[in-house]
Formats: sequence, structure tokens, C-alpha cells
Amino acid sequence: MAKAKYGWYRDPEKVEKPKISATEKAEVQSKADQLIETVLKPTHIKPPDPGSNFNYIADFKSKWIGSSFYMISIYNCPAENAIAPSFESKFARLEYAGNNRYHLSFMRHTGSWVNLLAEATLDDCMGSIEDDPWFHP
Repeated sequence: MAKAKYGWYRDPEKVEKPKISATEKAEVQSKADQLIETVLKPTHIKPPDPGSNFNYIADFKSKWIGSSFYMISIYNCPAENAIAPSFESKFARLEYAGNNRYHLSFMRHTGSWVNLLAEATLDDCMGSIEDDPWFHP
């Protein structure tokens, strides 16, 4: 009878992520803030329809969580029976890949992230968020 072969293997999900410096974080934050102020807010923030109970985009923000950078849309809920007056929805994620390169993902309707660009430059990622319909909140 043959013995089963067992062994220890490296889990690909637990591979160490590259560390990002504070200057690179600041550069990403400033470019994202510029994109939010010049493109996203003028394009997507509209006054709510009077008498409507539908959620609407009220603001945008961005923040770092570990080595990942998220762009977030803030929705207001005008309905009287709303659970909360507002909520946040992440719509883009930049993961630092090392050497000034990033992985760009969008949030799917199922709640999972889908990677669109791998090891792209920051300018390519910001251009894709601006132009690509996957990133429209």
C-alpha cells in the first residue's frame, strides 16, 4: 500500500506584501484627491430629486488601509425608514506591488474585488479610474 505524501507548502495568499514608503503614500493620496476634486465630484455629485427616496452620491473620499488604497463614495439616504442617514461604498482599490507599481481592482456587485490592471503605474491607474466604466460609482 502506498503512503500518502504530505508536506509543508507556502500558502500563496500569505506571501508578504511589499512595504510602501510615506512619500509614495503621500503621492498617491494627492493624485487621488486631485482626481476626486476635478473629475469625480463635478461628474457624479448631483442635487437630489425633490420628493425622491432614492439614495444619491453626496461626497467622495479616499484612505489607506495597510498597503492598499481605497476610493470611496458616500451616499445619502433620504427615505424616512432608512437604517442610517448615509453609508460608504468602496469602488476602487490600489494595492502596492513594489517599484512604484500598483494593482488596480474594482468592487463587483457580489462584494468581491476584480483585478483589472496588474503592476501598472500610478498615472495609468488614475487614468483608468477616470475613464473606465468599471469605476463609475
